[in-house]
Amino acid sequence: MSLNSVHGLDPRLLATLEAVVRHGSFSAAARELGYSPPAVSQQIAELERRAGLRVLERRPVRATPAGEVLLGAEQGVRSALAAASAELGAMRAGTAGRIRLGAFASAATGIVPQALARLHAAYPHVQVSLSQLEPEAGYNRLKRGDMDLALSYDYDFIPVPPPRMLRRTLVARDPVVAVVPAHHRLADREVIDLASLASETWIAAPEAALRLELLSQMANTPGFQARLQYEGDDFNTVLGFVAAGLCVAVMPRLALPRTHARVVARPLAEPQLTRFIYAVRIDTRHTPRAVLDLEEMLAAQALAALS
Repeated sequence: MSLNSVHGLDPRLLATLEAVVRHGSFSAAARELGYSPPAVSQQIAELERRAGLRVLERRPVRATPAGEVLLGAEQGVRSALAAASAELGAMRAGTAGRIRLGAFASAATGIVPQALARLHAAYPHVQVSLSQLEPEAGYNRLKRGDMDLALSYDYDFIPVPPPRMLRRTLVARDPVVAVVPAHHRLADREVIDLASLASETWIAAPEAALRLELLSQMANTPGFQARLQYEGDDFNTVLGFVAAGLCVAVMPRLALPRTHARVVARPLAEPQLTRFIYAVRIDTRHTPRAVLDLEEMLAAQALAALS
């Protein structure tokens, strides 16, 4: 049996299917893969012939149930090859010449720069590329072999287990705090009860603050009405709205600047919420020394930033 074809399914055809589904477009997948759009169509047709089933719906472009099965197989193949490549590289050199790092927004600002400065001092010839990614995108990039290390997170009240073949290490506990205008009626309190903020005007910012429906559930209190809608992940934008007296917000402490004259951040009394920050990489027996050291440097910087 050929290594390139198992039961008639060629891994190269599976990679084409994954690209088409990810982009939702034959032409975009063709540009990424370096093929012509007709060549991509021919490869999908060949994959369907070998599978004996339709693997794609064309309008809109999405995987059929049979296609989802094949996408799972493609992911498994890609993850196994990525793990083998990382392990072989570590066995050859013991250090890495290049590290592809992913981090969510507040970690990219508050943790990564200082850690990379330390890495550069220890490994001056290691090149690092940084991508700002939310956890799910980071997991996907790791599984595809497109990334070596990522900073990720979840919350204590909505834990998200890591995908198979990934190793996740807790590096810091990031407390969630209430952020109110400096002149707010609760600004002089040492702690703020979440339920006491239910009647306030909030900002709906799913990518830069906790979802209001989750806060309502955690506080067991109705309310939490949004005056502003913000689609973006810039915490400073949210803080600007709070500073202007337009709303209140709840966000992880790492997302806050050290000083901000017009807002006040206070710990939550009840319920206390925590964001857990993790370093994530492919689970292998051998990992490049520079990657392991960078993981430790990121953990040390996370603890320093939150102390």
